[in-house]
Amino acid sequence: MLILKSTNKQRTIVGKHRLAWYNPIYPWLLLLPTLIGLIIFRILPIAGSFYLSFTDWDFLRAPKFIGIENFREAFSNPSFLQVVSNTLLFSVLYVIGVMIIGLFLAVLVNSKVPGVNFFRAAFYLPVVTSAVAVGIIWRWILSPNYGILNNFLQIIGINPPFWLGDKSIALFTVSFIQVWKMSGYYMIMFLAGLQSIPMSIKEAALVDGANPRQLFFRITLPMLSPTTFFVLTIAIIDSFKNFELIYTMTRGGPQNATNTLVYDVYLNAFVHYRMGYSSAVSFILLLGVGVITYLNFKMKKRWVNSQY
Repeated sequence: MLILKSTNKQRTIVGKHRLAWYNPIYPWLLLLPTLIGLIIFRILPIAGSFYLSFTDWDFLRAPKFIGIENFREAFSNPSFLQVVSNTLLFSVLYVIGVMIIGLFLAVLVNSKVPGVNFFRAAFYLPVVTSAVAVGIIWRWILSPNYGILNNFLQIIGINPPFWLGDKSIALFTVSFIQVWKMSGYYMIMFLAGLQSIPMSIKEAALVDGANPRQLFFRITLPMLSPTTFFVLTIAIIDSFKNFELIYTMTRGGPQNATNTLVYDVYLNAFVHYRMGYSSAVSFILLLGVGVITYLNFKMKKRWVNSQY
């Protein structure tokens, strides 16, 4: 009993010594550099861009406040509506593509076969490759004059299309290349989800007579729903960040067929010098991404199984 009282007394003394140097301001001092960077490089530019969206500014004259004219012009402009349509189509193609191919690759590399680590690295390699380099290489591959793909199609007797010059397929071509580049990124996410599923559940299903198809669709996919939801959310947000490939491959052409909201922001700001209108378009994009992400989270409870 005496030893216990002595031990408690020592703990109290040590606790007092530990708290003697503590000051509530210390955590804020540690966070201060990050907070300063956040304010300078994030919050202030966003606030400034929001103000510019209500002005007419061409970099030369002082900004002139014009109210909501930039937003009104955007929604009454047929070219802008085409850009919105291009962006939504690109987003749908990208999200569906990376989720299907990413899951397919994850299932492949999740198997224990010789050389699987090599294929994991090979599938992930395009992700870490510069988007500008990828765009330049694919533009060379798809070139109608000296591209290796068109030359191969001609050798086997197929008349190749103008991949980046035909407005009916140019956006699909760019979407395919973006999917090819980023599928390895989502493969890693799906692979982590697959490896987190307890093997005991799969073994129990096999003992009960489940075949591989039933095991995948009735066990693996439902238990992978939290990972699928996360991948879907990230892919939706990522689908609107499609500037580099469009800039290096098509510059928004032909006839505005591959122009998206992100590239349209760049064109209006740094080519046409309409910073106010460009800021308005950027906030329309921000609002659209926010609404889609919010709806995705609202639907989460209906199909995400968080219970193992």
